Formats: sequence, C-alpha cells, structure tokens
Amino acid sequence: MFNAPAQDASLETWLDYLLAIHPTEIEMGLGRVSQVADRLGLRDLGTTKVITVAGTNGKGTTCAMVEQVLLLAGESVGVYSSPHMLKYNERVRIDGKDVDDGRFVQAFDAINQARGDISLSYFEFATLAGLYIFKAAKLDTVLLEVGLGGRLDAINIIDADIAVITSIDLDHQEYLGDTRESVGMEKAGILRANKPGVIGEPDLPACVIQYANDLGAVLHRVGHEFSYSSEADFWQFSGLQPMSDIPLPALPLPNAATALALLELGWPQLSADIIREGIQGARLTGRLEVVAEQPLVLLDVAHNPHAARYLAKQLEKHQAKRLFALCGMLKDKDCRQVIETLAPLVDVWAFTSLQTERSASGEALNKIFVRQVQHTGVSADAKHFDSVESAWGAIAAEICQGDVVIVFGSFYTVAEFKNIELGVINHGYKG
Repeated sequence: MFNAPAQDASLETWLDYLLAIHPTEIEMGLGRVSQVADRLGLRDLGTTKVITVAGTNGKGTTCAMVEQVLLLAGESVGVYSSPHMLKYNERVRIDGKDVDDGRFVQAFDAINQARGDISLSYFEFATLAGLYIFKAAKLDTVLLEVGLGGRLDAINIIDADIAVITSIDLDHQEYLGDTRESVGMEKAGILRANKPGVIGEPDLPACVIQYANDLGAVLHRVGHEFSYSSEADFWQFSGLQPMSDIPLPALPLPNAATALALLELGWPQLSADIIREGIQGARLTGRLEVVAEQPLVLLDVAHNPHAARYLAKQLEKHQAKRLFALCGMLKDKDCRQVIETLAPLVDVWAFTSLQTERSASGEALNKIFVRQVQHTGVSADAKHFDSVESAWGAIAAEICQGDVVIVFGSFYTVAEFKNIELGVINHGYKG
C-alpha cells in the first residue's frame, strides 16, 4: 500500500508515486479513466474548442504549427503532448509556456482523491491532469495529442470538435497490430459522427474510409479536399480557399498542409498573413533541430521506418562532406529497417546504448548494421558505445567544417544528447 504524497509534496514526489501505484506503464482501455474523468467533470470542457490529433508521426509538429498560428491570432491555447523531452512540465503547455509544478501537483491531488480505489496508469494520470488544468484555465482551444493509437487512448474520452490523423504507418505493433489497416482503424477511433476529420495520410486504407463513411464523419483528405505543392522557397495550398506564396516551414511540409487544412476548417476568419507567419515560425524540439551550424549538428526523434524515410529525404538536401550518425534506439522498434533506410547516406556511424531498460545496446545496433553491409554492400565506418556522451566524444574528435551530424533514433537519444555539454568542435564555436 502506498501513501499519497502530502499536499506540499514536490512534483517529483508525485511522479514517483504515480509510477509506484500502477506497475503497468501502458494499459489500453477507457473504462477506468472515464470513471475518474466523470467524477471530476472533465469530459466536457465547456466552450473550449477541442482538437484531437493522432498519427504515427507528425502529431507534435502539426500541433506546434496550429498553436503558433492561434497564438498570433490572439487565442488562448492549451497543448497536451507526450512524451516529454527533458522536463515533465513539457507535456502541458498554455499559451506557449510549460505549466508549472504547482498546477500539476494540484491536479494530481484532485485526481488521486477522486479515483478512490480505481487504479490509473502513469499516462492516464497525465492525461487527466492535462484536462483538469485546461478546464480550470477556460481556454479558447485545446490541442490534444494522442499518446498511442487513438481508439483506446485516454485522450479519446473527449469528443473532439475536429479530429486529425497526420499519418498511418507501422509502430507499436504489439498494441496496434502489424498492418497499416489495423493501425489505421485504431487511429480512426478518434473520429466522431457529423464532425470533421482532417486526414494528412495520402494512402488512407480503404477500411478507414469505409469506417468513416459508416460513422458519418466528414473527412477532409489530402489529395481530395485539400492539396499542396512546393517550389524553391515557397509552397501553395488548395483547400476551401487557395493560398499561394507561403514561405517553406522549418517543420515538415506535409504536416504544415495538414495544419492549414485544420485551421481553415476550424478558424475560417484567420488572415492569410497570420497563417503564413505562424506556420513559418513554428519550431519543435528534436525535429530536425539545429543545435550547431559549423559543423552542422541536427537532432531528430525519428524512431520508426516512416520517420526514417522522411529524415533521409531531408538529409539528402545537405551537401555534406561526410555525414555522421549518432544513433540510439529502443529494442522494441524496427531498428533494422530504420538503419537500412539511412545506411546509403551515412559515412560514419556511432551506435550507442541509452539509459533505459528498453534500450537496444550499441553493440546490437552495430551488429544490425554489419549484417546490412553484408547484404547490400553499403560501406561506412561504424563503432558502438555505452553512452551518448562517449559516442558524441568520438564524433566531436573527428568532424570538421563541411561535415553534418545527425543525432537520432529515439526521444531518449535526443534528450540524453541535450543533457551533455557539446563543447568546442574544431573551429572554436560553442554548441
């Protein structure tokens, strides 16, 4: 039996308690979390517009662009996302700022009292805390990022005014199934009858279309109700209204188009200038994030084949003398396919273990690459390390101007990299 933290307990104390009282990190299903939400009145956020965003990849960047546009338009906006990178507070933002410890502690205490003998997972507590904080803040809009799948994700206790599915591909197969159809149907669970569903996935499985039609959801699909194209430094959008000469975003263009399709549906009064400025100005940690420029060092949380394919396309644009890859991954991911996708581009690999029991070892990742070399003939230097810091140290000792470094493979990889000192790299700059 675990005693609940005192009212003046720290956020860290509460997080330790949440991990201890429910041993299963992920437990799919809406029954328990719905009961507690009902006791707290959290399933109805009043006049707040609710947007739920699901997708294999692209959820965070789509939310970031919509958030930035709405903030520029003067709206009060909440964003719920996961996982966090460096601090738990990152999971809940209000008006572009992470919520402070005190609001989390207040929310956790209220949820813990309301749940009685109902057991909640760490993620379910987080979701209810986000909803509790948002309801108290009486915001204009909240953007709720699905944690896993959609149909049975805790976020889905809320009926969204508009649902968004950014992309559909294989990941978390142990929970979502091992076909695009099964994954798509799980994500389609966030759709609602007679409500819009913005679909950024260009190859939508037929079963999802049939499900949406049977449900009565109103789909707005890329390649159908909206489309986009790009050239040079600008892109064009065609939807309910056309928009041209939009500066290319720092974040992925397909997600920018999905964000714009959502914005014109939910906020038709927005000016084109605010949309252009917001989408171009949006940034998100760990998404092709530039942390140094000479040599160029990029961070990306790409951790599945779909994300790896997009990352490869972006890396091809860099005229690198040599491309260095610092790669750490979780052992339950499709490590072979991710490495295989990037192998033709990388000149020097540094595979590393991560500081979590879920980590694939650097040695295991290196063996995957060696087998890849044997099958394809792709050649590159490759070494393995016990930590991100030691892998970075080896790379830092070798890179020079004109080289590019990509740090990728997991949220853990990027987070651990951000926690080390980059140091001076050959040319006297401080990372």
